[in-house]
Amino acid sequence: MIKEKQFGSDGGASTGSAQTLRKRAESEKALQEKAAGRAENVAALSSDEVRQMLHELRVHQIELEMQNEELCRTQKKLEASRAQYFDLYDLAPVGYFTVSEQGLILQANLTAATLLGVARGALVNHLLTRFILKEDQAIYYGQRKLLLETGAPQVCELRLVKKDAATCWVRIDTTTAQDIDGAPICRATIIDITERKQAEEQLRESLEQVRRAMQTTIQVLVMAVEIKDPYTAGHQRRMTGLARTMATEMGLPPEKIEGLRMAGIIHDIGKITMPTEILSKPTKLSSIELSLIREHVQLGYNILKDVESPWPLAEIVLQHYERLDGSGYPRALKGEDILIEARILAVADVVEAMASHRPYRPALGLDAALAEITKKKGTLYDPAAVEVCLSLFREKGYQIEGA
Repeated sequence: MIKEKQFGSDGGASTGSAQTLRKRAESEKALQEKAAGRAENVAALSSDEVRQMLHELRVHQIELEMQNEELCRTQKKLEASRAQYFDLYDLAPVGYFTVSEQGLILQANLTAATLLGVARGALVNHLLTRFILKEDQAIYYGQRKLLLETGAPQVCELRLVKKDAATCWVRIDTTTAQDIDGAPICRATIIDITERKQAEEQLRESLEQVRRAMQTTIQVLVMAVEIKDPYTAGHQRRMTGLARTMATEMGLPPEKIEGLRMAGIIHDIGKITMPTEILSKPTKLSSIELSLIREHVQLGYNILKDVESPWPLAEIVLQHYERLDGSGYPRALKGEDILIEARILAVADVVEAMASHRPYRPALGLDAALAEITKKKGTLYDPAAVEVCLSLFREKGYQIEGA
């Protein structure tokens, strides 16, 4: 803990000077008393004694002049120190508070007073919470509690209330110390972060606008798929529901889950370029037709690659047919080179496709789908995604809509 001290970088020197001056004053007093005694008997003094007295008085005068010069130099140093203190403390670019254990403001610099739009005297001996927005006071109390309990520096962001009732966002950094009597105090540094908070809010609003525009674009693409191939549109919705639930169970961040959802509902968007006869063919596809169908992931990527989005939609769509062992397409990616979103979509895609009806065959059933991903877990499909998928169906009763 740091002891609270009076300001002064040369406190030791000042104390030494005071002691020196005190000794000199005592010597002067003794000399004066001696001179006064001699003055009473001046008539009885010899010429040598008179000359000696005059010499001593002259020496004393010189010493007084030197002491006066020293006092002038000390005064100038004190004034310079006060000016430096004013520059470093009062005119600092951040606000400073010293707060008592009871929460009273003991000291505040001019920057802090200016920030709140009040005179410095209006801060001292008032509770700091008086200037904190009521809704944010719990933040301050929580920080203060941790500071006093642990002694570790604390940081928080909250809103202060100015004299005109306007609010401003600040960052408060607090540390503990002790005053000159050893009582605990808190030192707080306050930085105005209102502009940063406003910029963050503007950024959130811009991202929300981008998100809404993206959702509109995605909805248009989904409608295009529904018109072209109602089966593919239904498959995308069902598969996306499963993939989103899996991602949530796996603990993916909300933003990744939202990106996965967006990619899922258009993951077969490339099929809108395919002939309807192939997409709706009621019999097994030929090898040539299968090769043509496989191109839909690249075509989907080409459609989405220039769409501005907070998520890598085009890349997720491109990768959802990749497999862990490199046997997938179109780039034969392996393991961690495949995005986690694409690995989740791969598992959900095969389960929904096998469990649901296809134009060229009836549904193979959920049991067959789960057996397929179990058999090829770690080879073709991500083990964590497979485990979560199995748990959803076998332990949590998840059902594919319409399957």
